[in-house]
Amino acid sequence: MQKKKRILLKVGSNTLTKETNNISRGKIEDIANQIAKLKDSCEFIIVSSGAIAVAKQFVKLESKSEDVFVKQALASIGQPHLIRIYQEIFREYGLLSSQCLLSYSDFEKQQSKTNIVNTINVLVQNNYIPIINENDTVATDEIQFGDNDKLAALTAVLLEVDLLIIATNTFGIYTKESIKNKKPATILEVTNLEELIEEVVNSKSTHGTGGMQSKIEAATLTKKESIETWIVNGLEDNFITNAFDHKVPFTKIK
Repeated sequence: MQKKKRILLKVGSNTLTKETNNISRGKIEDIANQIAKLKDSCEFIIVSSGAIAVAKQFVKLESKSEDVFVKQALASIGQPHLIRIYQEIFREYGLLSSQCLLSYSDFEKQQSKTNIVNTINVLVQNNYIPIINENDTVATDEIQFGDNDKLAALTAVLLEVDLLIIATNTFGIYTKESIKNKKPATILEVTNLEELIEEVVNSKSTHGTGGMQSKIEAATLTKKESIETWIVNGLEDNFITNAFDHKVPFTKIK
């Protein structure tokens, strides 16, 4: 039996909301539909933001606490709803899913790392798609620093994936010149990250906390371990299968 290609898909809040204020069930259906089409040749692990965005749809918290604690509380409310939406939609496509909450400190302890690998391998071997998010109620890194891009990269390295796909709201990384001219042109392939850093205009999206800088930092981690990273436009339908078929422009970091 041919070994399946192991893919880690990172989906940010901006992709999941389709740049609105609500989680898009249609976008999660789009992801499920693509995974269902690819499941014979690929196995997927998902790192998904979106817990805070889900909670904001129906909760307004009153608090005199710092903003970060309010966001942690929102994440706690939103996370079960986010997973429920994933599970409901994935089930319609014949896909099984599970929740894994991780903290950055888990990547610093050998025992924790071994446990993560063993647990996720068992899930994947039994056709479950692990849906990973940061444990926001005990950690603030994702809220403050990078919309899960770093978490996705660390997880990709730990699980020795074949490919990291980061879904964002652009067709990959654009050249600085093309952004100035308001005619965005995608940098299609990168082998030298130093050159890429020169091209990056740092901007952050509405819901996301990352921006292109955090995506390059993620790619730096994966490149060291010879894992390819694709930065694709997750707002488009069929963004994974279209990238595989090279029907759309995206940035490939080798």
